[in-house]
Amino acid sequence: MAACSSFVYHCFDRVVINGYLFGLSRPEQLSYFYRNVLGIEPITKEVLAQRTQEYQRWVESYARNHTIPIEWAEKGVRKEDYVLPLLNKMKRNNRHGVYLIFKSMEQGQTFRCAVPKYPTADSNYRILRKQRSRFTHYYFYIHDEVLGPMVMRAASFLPFQTTYYLNGHNFIEKELEKTSIPITFHKNDNAFLATSDPEALQAASDRFTPEVIRKRIQHWTIILAPKFSLCERKAINLERFYAISQIEFCFHLL
Repeated sequence: MAACSSFVYHCFDRVVINGYLFGLSRPEQLSYFYRNVLGIEPITKEVLAQRTQEYQRWVESYARNHTIPIEWAEKGVRKEDYVLPLLNKMKRNNRHGVYLIFKSMEQGQTFRCAVPKYPTADSNYRILRKQRSRFTHYYFYIHDEVLGPMVMRAASFLPFQTTYYLNGHNFIEKELEKTSIPITFHKNDNAFLATSDPEALQAASDRFTPEVIRKRIQHWTIILAPKFSLCERKAINLERFYAISQIEFCFHLL
């Protein structure tokens, strides 16, 4: 069947989602975690840095064990163009997973600890405040079996915020590839220019639901985000909640 060159479809395009840890988003929660759950006092800069160092070592080990390139993002280089040959190789080999990790120094939310200006009855008391500072963030470039190409960014400092970059067109492409009756289509970057079945394309777009998205980003969060022990997870709520940061809706008439 020849591909249809005149059709209409609508879909979500670029979607950016932030992930936050329920139990470690505020200074008082962090204080409770270290003092009451871990029994660590005082909460010093070195104590906070330990979690960062552990996670950075884990990422290096993960990259080494899975033979994944890990490198600093070069200034002025467009990441999407740089990773394209590696992504195309994953597609040709029908492989899924992380295929590249970029490191980048960026502004992010973290915590600052300080000794009180005046003495207190508790010599271990420290003032914890939110602050924004520059530190290492990791960009995991992923070829997901459901969502297609996507990126997960993970901050290496507490409270370990995560960000997910998705595209509805990539999801549609994956859905069309899984149909029992082959559907031909031509996709150029973020647009389908032709298809043999416009209705199937629209139906695939409609399946890009919050439930599908949450399941896949939670999958990669469990694998790639900083880890907490079973004891820690039982003591406080360390589930992530997700909030949309940016979303684009496209209406295509071809």
